[in-house]
Amino acid sequence: MAASAGTAKSIRIPRKQHLKGEDGYKTFSVRIKCEIADALEILAEKSNRSRNELVSFILEYAINNSEITDQH
Repeated sequence: MAASAGTAKSIRIPRKQHLKGEDGYKTFSVRIKCEIADALEILAEKSNRSRNELVSFILEYAINNSEITDQH
């Protein structure tokens, strides 16, 4: 199907809506001590992983290996 000169129609392609959280992740900020941030940066460099990946690994491990007690 050829369009004559000057009458070409454009194809409309709707932009995909990418909603936050749609990928199964949630973004939020945390405040940590400078020493922890420095240690995390060193670990990221040594492991060739992003700080984000490491924080996720560490938090998942901590959650899976935590126990709530009544002791102080």
